Amino acid sequence: MKIVFLETGTLGSDVSLSKFEDLGDVTKYDLTLEEQIPERIADAEIIIINKLPMNEKTLKDAKKLKLICLTATGTNNIDFAYTDSRGITVKNVASYSTESVVQHTFALLFYLYEKLSYYDEYVKSEAYAIAPFFCHIEERFHELCGKTWGIIGLGEIGHRVAEVARCFGCKVIYYSTSGKNNDPFYERAELDDLLAQSDIVSIHAPLNDKTLNLMNMDRLKKMKKTAYLLNLGRGPIVNEQDLYDALEGGLIAGAATDVLCKEPMSRENPLIKIKDSKKLIITPHIAWATIEARQRCADRVFDNIRLFMRNL
Repeated sequence: MKIVFLETGTLGSDVSLSKFEDLGDVTKYDLTLEEQIPERIADAEIIIINKLPMNEKTLKDAKKLKLICLTATGTNNIDFAYTDSRGITVKNVASYSTESVVQHTFALLFYLYEKLSYYDEYVKSEAYAIAPFFCHIEERFHELCGKTWGIIGLGEIGHRVAEVARCFGCKVIYYSTSGKNNDPFYERAELDDLLAQSDIVSIHAPLNDKTLNLMNMDRLKKMKKTAYLLNLGRGPIVNEQDLYDALEGGLIAGAATDVLCKEPMSRENPLIKIKDSKKLIITPHIAWATIEARQRCADRVFDNIRLFMRNL
C-alpha cells in the first residue's frame, strides 16, 4: 500500500511512526498546504491527515485512494457526500485524549482561579525577597470546595471533568447540548439556569448547529460576575467579540480557552488585545497533546489501517 502522511507536524517529532513502515510504502510530510494536496496524494491508496480539507477539489485526482485516516476525532473537514460517492473509507480516532483534556481543563482553571500569573511574577520580580511578611495575599482567591461547576456537554470528557470536580468538593450540574443525555449521577439543568448557578462553566461539547455561537453576550450576561468560563470544546461555540466585551466589562471574572474560531490565532481576534493573565489565558490547542495522548492517537491510526487492510 502507498501511504502518505500529510501533517506529521501536528503529532510532534517525539511520536514514533516507525511501525507504519510495516504496512507499506510510507511518505511523510511535516506540513502540507491545501494547494499541495492533489500532487502529494496522486498515487496514494491511504492518506493520513488532521485538519486538511478533504473534498472533491483536493481528492479528485487521487484515483487510487481507498482510505482517509484522521489523527483526530472531529470530522468537520471531510465532505462525506463526496467520499461516499467515491467509496473512500474515512476513519477517525476517539477517546485517545480524554485524560489529557481533563488535565488541561484543571490546569487552566487553577492558573486563573488562584491568580498564579500574579504570584509567579511577584516572586520573580524579587519583591518577595524584600517583603516584610512570610506571605503575600494581594490577590484573593477561593476554595473550589462547595462551588458549583457547570458542564456544557457531558460526553466522555465532560463526565471525567465532573468526576474530578467532585473530588474537589464541587457540586456538578450539566447541560445536554443534544437534549438526549440524562445522566443519573448529576443534575441536568437548562442552560440559562446552569449559567446563573455556576461558579465555573466548562465547555466540552462538539461544534454543530446547536452549539455554534452558544455562548454569546446574552448568555454571558447570565453568568455570575465572579464566575469563570473554560472552553475545551470548539472555538466557534463562544462568540469571541462578546467574550472580549464581557471580560473588559467585568461581566465575568475570567476565561480560559484552548480553542479559537480561527487557528492559528488571527491578529484580528479581539481576545489578542487582553494582556491581563489574571483575566484570560489562551493556549494554542494543546489540551489534547500530552506525549501519551499523541502516541496513543498514532497507534490507533495504525490499528485502523491494519484492520482496513485485513478486510480488503
